[in-house]
Amino acid sequence: MGSLSILVFLLVAVAVAAVAPFSNGCGITIYWGQNGNEGTLQAACATNNYKYVAVAFLTTFGNGQTPVLNLAGHCNPPSGTCSIFANEIRYCQSLGIKVLLSLGGAIGNYGISSTQDAQQVAAYLWTSYLSGSGGPLGDVALDGVDLDIEYPTSTLHWDDLARAIAAYSTPQRKIYLSAAPQCVLPDRNLDVAIKTGLFDYVWVQFYNNPPCDYSGGAASLIKSWNEWSALLPAGNELFLGLPAAPGAAGSGYIEAEKLKSEILPVIRQTAKYGGVMLWNRYNDANTGYSSLIVGDVCPPALGKFEDLLISQV
Repeated sequence: MGSLSILVFLLVAVAVAAVAPFSNGCGITIYWGQNGNEGTLQAACATNNYKYVAVAFLTTFGNGQTPVLNLAGHCNPPSGTCSIFANEIRYCQSLGIKVLLSLGGAIGNYGISSTQDAQQVAAYLWTSYLSGSGGPLGDVALDGVDLDIEYPTSTLHWDDLARAIAAYSTPQRKIYLSAAPQCVLPDRNLDVAIKTGLFDYVWVQFYNNPPCDYSGGAASLIKSWNEWSALLPAGNELFLGLPAAPGAAGSGYIEAEKLKSEILPVIRQTAKYGGVMLWNRYNDANTGYSSLIVGDVCPPALGKFEDLLISQV
């Protein structure tokens, strides 16, 4: 390696360090499945705007109940028509997109009554969605499970459920876990579970909560963001959850230009920053919000620097 190459190497190393701390998984998460007019899952992934897709929702589970998948107008799980999405999920995964099954939502009948109940639900999730052996979404293995626990449940065993799901990970294959808590701390349902450190991704809902979302101003949101960053265990990635349209939530919408100028430059400096989560695909498809922000959510691809490095050594 000549002196010029060494100089280039050092410059590249500095450039790479300058964009830290960003994970290789940095990107946009989208929720899909709650509006029959939002288009197919494959079309969503084909935009190349998303790094993660949460298929929403498994609305009934736990307490000995028969689990129920509710994908709005997309398909009818009891009749088996949701299996049409197996190939679409595989298409998304072929693009490097992680596809997770989201549990909960704002409506439904769910809860975990005990550690044993958690283990039974986890076993169901493994058999029906994670193993690839076949289930409501066909013979495809999803990448993990998302917990979007919206309303207070009578018993809180979400940490037990997280442990039970994580137990299916092996050195050969990791089962990913994500959570979508409200921005108000502590989250009334998921606080204990999140503190286990088992969640790879935590996309906090900075909407419908004026004390900590953008309706209180940028400073209020950033203060809450920093509190969340301090709470999360090392190794967890923190996402800014936002509505993708003004009408997608009661509060918290941020115009794309304001997000790019006021919020992203600040929160991107957080060591645990993972990206942005959007609710939901229907709204995003109508507004084009993800297309407006995707170039600012993550730093420039390191591949550009790596190519330069390789050409000089």
